[in-house]
Amino acid sequence: MEHKHKYDQQGKQLCCTPQEEKIYTDADGHNHENTGDDVHNHGRTDKSTFQMFLPAIVSFVLLMIAITFDNWLSQSWFTDWIRIVWYVVAYTPVGLPVIKEAFESIRKGDVFSEFLLMSIATIGAFAIGEYPEGVAVMLFYAVGEVFQTLAVTRAKANIKTLLDQRPDEVTVLENNQAKTVKAESVNIGNIIQLKPGEKLGLDGELLSETASFNTAALTGESKPDTKTKGETVLAGMINLNTVAQVKVTTAYTDSKLSKILELVQNATAQKAPTELFIRKFAKIYTPIVVLLAVLITIVPYFFVGDYVFSQWLYRALVFLVISCPCALVISIPLGYFGGIGAASKNGILFKGSNFLDALANIQNVVMDKTGTMTEGVFKVQEVVLKPEFDKNEILKMVNALESQSTHPVATAIHQYVGEIDSSIKLENTEEIAGHGLKANVNGKELLVGNFKLMDKFNINYDLDPTTIVYTLIAIAYDGKFAGYITIADSIKEDAQLTIDKLKALGVKTTMLSGDKSTVVKFVADKLGINNAFGDLLPEDKVNKVKEIKSKNETVAFVGDGVNDAPVVALSDVGIAMGGLGSDATIETADVVIQDDKPSKIPMAINIGKQTKKIVWQNITLAFVVKGIVLVLGAGGLATMWEAVFADVGVALLAILNAVRIQRMKF
Repeated sequence: MEHKHKYDQQGKQLCCTPQEEKIYTDADGHNHENTGDDVHNHGRTDKSTFQMFLPAIVSFVLLMIAITFDNWLSQSWFTDWIRIVWYVVAYTPVGLPVIKEAFESIRKGDVFSEFLLMSIATIGAFAIGEYPEGVAVMLFYAVGEVFQTLAVTRAKANIKTLLDQRPDEVTVLENNQAKTVKAESVNIGNIIQLKPGEKLGLDGELLSETASFNTAALTGESKPDTKTKGETVLAGMINLNTVAQVKVTTAYTDSKLSKILELVQNATAQKAPTELFIRKFAKIYTPIVVLLAVLITIVPYFFVGDYVFSQWLYRALVFLVISCPCALVISIPLGYFGGIGAASKNGILFKGSNFLDALANIQNVVMDKTGTMTEGVFKVQEVVLKPEFDKNEILKMVNALESQSTHPVATAIHQYVGEIDSSIKLENTEEIAGHGLKANVNGKELLVGNFKLMDKFNINYDLDPTTIVYTLIAIAYDGKFAGYITIADSIKEDAQLTIDKLKALGVKTTMLSGDKSTVVKFVADKLGINNAFGDLLPEDKVNKVKEIKSKNETVAFVGDGVNDAPVVALSDVGIAMGGLGSDATIETADVVIQDDKPSKIPMAINIGKQTKKIVWQNITLAFVVKGIVLVLGAGGLATMWEAVFADVGVALLAILNAVRIQRMKF
């Protein structure tokens, strides 16, 4: 996968600050190539942790030797230019890369970067003879950078597991001969042979009778998923037991996994409002700090009687080190990145950190019924037939007639009754739109459909259909009402847990469905959903959501993302269930839940809340500590050592706090 930088109309880069880009580069081992479209080629970093710390280790050893010679084991030769050169050599491994980054940032138009602040502060320390402190500040800064890199690497680990899911090569069968080829060269219609333990490289249709797959990388669900012949299997699934054959149905670049990878890769480009604010703040804050540092150096000359330039310059340099906005610039994007990574690990894909923020503040979850809170698979609940009719005979005739239809009801009846009795001969079969089916069996008329069909053929029945919750299939044979079959969509096993958790989070719930009102009300009452409305058209759903929004309340809509596109567009956050089943879902929704579990809805909200909490903890920590030490520094009460804590120390604390989200259980 390739991540392309995004630019505005003026050609300004939108997706990565120089600092973020540098740290993400180190963490991910990108090779930056000047290809015109500024592509990051994702590869594995060749640097070990030891290699990353090596410059800091060299610098630390040389600094400790120099401080020892200065304070405890005085050496006659360790004076003048030899002493200066020693400290310069100690400074070089950690200082040179930062100075280089400062020039790179200036070249890109970001003059007042943290790289420039650290360069000015440490070179200034050398200029006034504070060599040990100049080296120490840059050394701690470099160590902080390595920890930042390691933290980002950790945060990206969950997403990298996704990036590694698509194999580069697959085994294709040509004239019954197995041949290993590049996955991107495979054509639609080719047959892939998949051995146990192998990952599927492209989406396809299973040709084998059955096969079990591990779908954990795609859905976060560790339980094996058994597929049968004709079912869709997706790139990234791992074959578990027997050799399977799959017919390729989608090109390599169009597979569900490719789309998901692209979505995750670009997720960090969509910034949260907090993140955008900190960026804008840093651009204003840093130049002001540089100006204040200059004023701290110069202004006292006009007001202080015993003015000493080096003392006031030292205070200004301390001020610069303290003011470096590393803790904010790194820990905040890292917090959001960690939130996106934690969500990915649990099979929830956020299209941007802005949706983490939006979900954290959500007040209403509006959901569809079928396929969201229910399985979306109809099953026979009850068969009620008059005693004068033979139940088995009637069901066999109904099953034979329903086999002429593709309606989900027909499938439910077929699954309940079983194989079709071939001895039953149907004559004059007719489908009556909006009513049901009619045919002649054994010279007698058989009617199977809704009660409007019974009314149409003047069949008398002795019950009120509105009193029965489920979908009703009425049956008449030989001009008499024979009875009915109730069919319903079963509620998902974690639906109750979902509603309970949403209520615990203080979120109001509403169910909107096009299904029969009695069915919708029954499901809503059973689960404890606050409001429920049935018999709705798409425009009715839009009006209901508008009604909620008119109260100035935020709304997340959960549905399939395709039929409910208008509502998804209107809501603050659109959440798609079972996103792996639909390309359109991935395109339209803001958050994609990769399996069909509604319990992932409160989990997504909780991840958003925890991410926001951590981000604001870091903002508060950085401002409070920096504020205190800035005042002390300006008054000459803080040295470079306090400055190092206020900068690197706070940044490290903020980073450690940000990576906590990776360990949280949701």
